[in-house]
Parts: sequence; C-alpha cells; structure tokens
Amino acid sequence: MTQNWFRLYVQRIDASRNMARYYTMSIEPDLFRGSALVRRWCRIGTRGQARIHPFENDGQAISRFPFLTRHKRARGYRPLSYS
Repeated sequence: MTQNWFRLYVQRIDASRNMARYYTMSIEPDLFRGSALVRRWCRIGTRGQARIHPFENDGQAISRFPFLTRHKRARGYRPLSYS
C-alpha cells in the first residue's frame, strides 16, 4: 500500500487571461487491494472534476506519476509559492 508522499498540488494563474486553475494528483489505495491514481482539476474556488485511474499495484501507479507531472509543468502549472 502506498503512503501519502505521492501527492501533487499545482496552480496556473494568469491575471491577464482571467485564469486561475488548480490541478491535484495523488496515489491512493482502492477497494480491491490495488492502487488508484486520482486526479482533480478546475478553477480555483470551485469543486472541479475528478478522474480515477485504477492500477493493479503501486508500481504501475507510481510510474505514471512523473509523466503527468512533467506534462502539467510544460503547460504552465507551478507549485504554490509562499513568498
């Protein structure tokens, strides 16, 4: 079973385009002793949408995690900055 360290929260904010979006991704256990890659996204402040990708084991879910992270970084999503 996975631990909680596979979590991602990134935002894409562009005031000139009136854009404020978030994207979150985590690996969680499912009911059938497998793992699920759970993705959520939408405009900041709204409920948003979700998609669940089931996998047979943690390794398969973990191998997909960096690919999706790179894809979102290329689209302009960045981690929260607390400065």
